[in-house]
Amino acid sequence: MIVEFDTYPLGKESGLSKEIAEVKKIIEASDLEHQLTAMGTLIEGDWDEVLKVVKKCHYKLKEDYERVETHIKIDDYAGKTGRIEGKVEEVEKKLQTP
Repeated sequence: MIVEFDTYPLGKESGLSKEIAEVKKIIEASDLEHQLTAMGTLIEGDWDEVLKVVKKCHYKLKEDYERVETHIKIDDYAGKTGRIEGKVEEVEKKLQTP
C-alpha cells in the first residue's frame, strides 16, 4: 500500500522545515520506501508498518505542540510493490509514446 500523509502543528505562524526535518528522521529510520514532496510524504509498505510510522510522526509533533493535524490518503492495491516510482514511470512512458 502507498500512504500519502502530511502532519503539522496548528497555531504556528510560518516555517515548518525544522518540524518536518524531525518527522523525516522518523520516516528514514523506518527503512520503508518513501518520498518527501512539497506538500506531504509518500510511504510504501504494509498497513501496520506504514500507520505505525505515521503515528510516530504525529506524536513527535505533539511533544512540542498542543494541537497537531494529520491528513492521510491510502492506496491499498493488494500484491503491488514499488509503486511510488512505478506509477510515475508509467505516466512518463505514456508521454513518450507518439
